[in-house]
Formats: sequence, C-alpha cells, structure tokens
Amino acid sequence: MQEAENRFELLKGDKVLWTVILLISFFSVFPVYSASSNLEYIVNNGTTTSHLIKHMFFVVLGLAIMRGVGVFKYEHIGKLSAILLGFMVILLGITMFTGQKIDGASASRWLKIPGTPISFQPSSFAYLMLIIYLCRYLTKKIKRERLPIENIFYIFGPVLLVFGLVAKDNGSTALMILMVSLAVMLIGQLSKKYIFGFVGISGIAIGIFFFLALKTDMIENNRVHTWMSRIETFTNSKKTTDVEDESLKAKNYQVMQAKAAIVHGGITGMGPGKSALKQMLPQSASDFIFAIIVEEYGFFGALFLIALYLIMIIRIVMIASKMPAFFGSLLVLSLGIMIFVQLAVNIAVAVNLIPVTGQPLPLISYGGTSMLVTYIQLGLILNVSSRIQVYDEEGMGKKQSIEEINDIA
Repeated sequence: MQEAENRFELLKGDKVLWTVILLISFFSVFPVYSASSNLEYIVNNGTTTSHLIKHMFFVVLGLAIMRGVGVFKYEHIGKLSAILLGFMVILLGITMFTGQKIDGASASRWLKIPGTPISFQPSSFAYLMLIIYLCRYLTKKIKRERLPIENIFYIFGPVLLVFGLVAKDNGSTALMILMVSLAVMLIGQLSKKYIFGFVGISGIAIGIFFFLALKTDMIENNRVHTWMSRIETFTNSKKTTDVEDESLKAKNYQVMQAKAAIVHGGITGMGPGKSALKQMLPQSASDFIFAIIVEEYGFFGALFLIALYLIMIIRIVMIASKMPAFFGSLLVLSLGIMIFVQLAVNIAVAVNLIPVTGQPLPLISYGGTSMLVTYIQLGLILNVSSRIQVYDEEGMGKKQSIEEINDIA
C-alpha cells in the first residue's frame, strides 16, 4: 500500500535532493538568458528569447522525465540496460559516418532524428547506459569468481567499444568514460587483478588510437591534433615568460576571457544580465557559463551555487549508504560520480586548472542532450531513494544473501 501511494507522490524520493534540483534548474534560466545574447549577436543564431524558451522547455521536459523515471522500478531499468546499450552503440556507429558537425569542425557528434529538426548526442546516452549496465553486471556476479574471458567480453569489451566509438569526436567524454568505469569497477568489488588489467588494456587502447590517428589515415577527421594543441597551449600558459607570444594569446583566447570575466565579477558581481564579457567569450552559454555566473553574481553567487552542488553530492552519498540493496547503492554512487566529474571538469576549465574541453555545467549549461541525461541520472537516484523506505518495511537489512542480491539485480 505504501509503495502504491509513493508511486503517485508528486516529489517522489529524497525531498532535499528535489529542492536542490529545483533551485539549480530555476537559477539556470538567468545566466543562460544573459549569455545566449552571444549566440544572437556574435554567432548570428536565433534570438535570446528563442534560446530562453528552448532552455525552459528542456528544463520542464527534464523535470517531467526525472519524475517519470520514478514510475518504474530501477531494477527493471537495470535489466534493460544491456539492450539499451546495444542500441546506443548502433547509434554511435551511425553518428561516426552520418553525424552532424559542430560549427564546421571535424567533430560529428550530433545525430538528427529523421523527419524532425531535433538533434542529439548519442555519446551522452551511451555513456549513461554503459554505467548502468556495469552496475547491474557487477551486482549479478558479485560473489562468483569470473573467468578472465567473462571480464574481457562482458566488462572490458563494452567499455572499450564505447570508448573507441566516442573517442574520435569527443576525447574528453571518452576519457571520462574510462575514468568513471574504473571507479564503478572499484566500488563494485571487481578483483584488483582485473582492475589492473583494465588499466593496462585501456592504456594500450589509448596508445593504439593515438598511433592510428597521428601516423595513419585509418581514422579520418579525428581531433587528436586539436587535443594536443589544447594541452600544449595549457602547458605554455602556465610558463612565465618575459616576451608575450601573440600566437599563444590567440590560442588561449577562451581561457583569457573566462579568467577576465571571473576577475571582473569580484565579490558581489556585476548583477544579473550585466556581464561585459559574454559577447567576447565563445561558448559563454554552455562550456564557459560558470565564468559568466561568477561575473554576474560574484564570488558569493558562485559559492552559493557550488554549495548547492555540494549538498547534491552529499545527499547522493547518503542515499547510497542507506540503500540496503547492493545494486541500488552501486548505481547511485556511480551516477553521482558521473555528475561530480562533469561538474569538476567544467569548473576546472573555467578557472584554467585543466586544458579546455567541452563539458557542460550540470543542469545549467545551454544544451538539450546534456540536460536531459543529467535529469535521467537524478531521476534514477531519486527512484532509488524512494525505495529505501520500502526495503525497511520489508525487513531487509544491510546484509543480504547472494540470492537476494541477484534477485534485486
């Protein structure tokens, strides 16, 4: 009866997490509306009003999807993950050959839905399905010694396959796939010898990819040279020189403008919509929106936003620690790591701690695919949190039998 009532509860799951999500979603409207003027006046793409409406549409749609995820049992989603992952792998293959390019660059990341003007990035959904699949597989086999061929085929295989399909056009996401997958294996209690083996195989796979991209024509239109240029630019920007390098300044333009926006914001900021650098900062509505937030809302505004994210991460860890089912706990922690890594990378790029890479700020950056995937992640986490009370009522403790674990997964 309790579970039936929870199914129709408006804010199903952890109420604190719901509050944080709603606050960040509501706040996102203001910096996106301000920064989207760059798209209108510099990029000549749409109007600020149209971008605002589009962003608000994805916020509302994302919240609806997040709530809709709570209708289904997360265990069932886990069981479907292998099928969904296979479907996403097929879409990744199609994207490699027919995907749309971004701003005339060599990266074909977008796939257009036939008969509609809607495009999306299959890599984001493939990344999500891969992590859910790994969580379920590791839960199903938690106490049985796996044969090496099983780990290679069922764990290493899917991870390296998705990595290979994504790496050509989206190096940062591909690297994050490897990092988060490794974290899932560690938390999922995979034997250390296999984890070391995964690290070694991943290193070899990265080496082979770079060799083929740089020394042969087997991987056409790859972005390896762009990545190397960004790393070189980042490294050189950290060196103190007496003579200013104009070419370096040109390559480091985005970071310089982002740092200028952060400094310009000061302690209290210039005020909502009053950014002076949003027109000069490329990708100010997406990849570098954190710099615009600091400029308009100041150090205190940025600190408040980071505090909301911190509360989000803390609540995710608390949900995972309270969940008696191993699959639910592993899934929540894994999804939390995905969100944290994306958040950390976006902010680190804005403050020039790591080389420039295109990772959006969760729930804020302009862009439909990333927002919807984040809302799905949070929907799954809220789904698990809503089940904690159910498990308590059924008398399921922290220690479960292997049969219970396998049945749950």
